[in-house]
Amino acid sequence: MPRPVLVGLIGVGAVLALTWLVWTALLHSRPAVDAQVVTFRIDSDTSVSATISIERRDPSLPATCRVLAQAADYQPVGEQQLPIAAGTDRLVEASLVFTTLRRATTVVVRGCTLN
Repeated sequence: MPRPVLVGLIGVGAVLALTWLVWTALLHSRPAVDAQVVTFRIDSDTSVSATISIERRDPSLPATCRVLAQAADYQPVGEQQLPIAAGTDRLVEASLVFTTLRRATTVVVRGCTLN
């Protein structure tokens, strides 16, 4: 194969690979559903309450978020599955109260999935 053709094929391959890389990075930089803790309160040694902000690219799809209460040693002491119903708003807030095994010091969202 002549050298100019080989260089051209390598160039086209590099452009295609770079295009795929940028597309993949952009696609995964914004997940289908994302959530974060807005506020939380330690109600007692065995109870916490939290407000979670959830953003979905497609609000017509229901989602579920896994929310954990953690102790001072970062061990999970409580867990709640937070269902988010399908709707029309991309950004919603949900409140929850759940029981813990011992005193929690923080509440975190461990991930969300579309149902």
